[in-house]
Amino acid sequence: MLFGAWVTGLVLLVWWFNQWWEWTSNPNPNPQTHQIGGGGIEVVLKRNRAGHYVASGKINGEPVRFMIDTGATYVGLPLALAQRLRLPLGPAELHQTANGPTRAWLTRLDRVELGGLVMQGIRASVLPNMAGDEVLLGMSFLKSIELIQRGDTLILRRPSSTNPR
Repeated sequence: MLFGAWVTGLVLLVWWFNQWWEWTSNPNPNPQTHQIGGGGIEVVLKRNRAGHYVASGKINGEPVRFMIDTGATYVGLPLALAQRLRLPLGPAELHQTANGPTRAWLTRLDRVELGGLVMQGIRASVLPNMAGDEVLLGMSFLKSIELIQRGDTLILRRPSSTNPR
């Protein structure tokens, strides 16, 4: 019985640590969306332990994890994720990234969702050497959104409820 209690305690401790680690990596699993005047909306994000703004969202209806990247021209996806999402790839091109030049394919995302912010027909680049499943949410999505940073909070605001491309 004592052994069972120790095993149960260890399992609960591992579960709790896993939940804590996930929350500190992505403090925005369900981004808060607020209505603002004139029919606009805003999404409020908290910074993670590494100082990045990470949030759960969707691409073409499939759940993904975004990292806000104002230095990226397009939404950037790892090749493995693009294949899992069955994205059509255009011809390979040479792109300049923070890690230097790399080959990438352009594609178009039918629908990108971050909280209540939903946009269609968003350009993206598929990067074969990008590790993991995290998606860089670049300027092809962010260009029509106002970004306001206050302390450890980032507000993404779209003044009207129109769905820009």
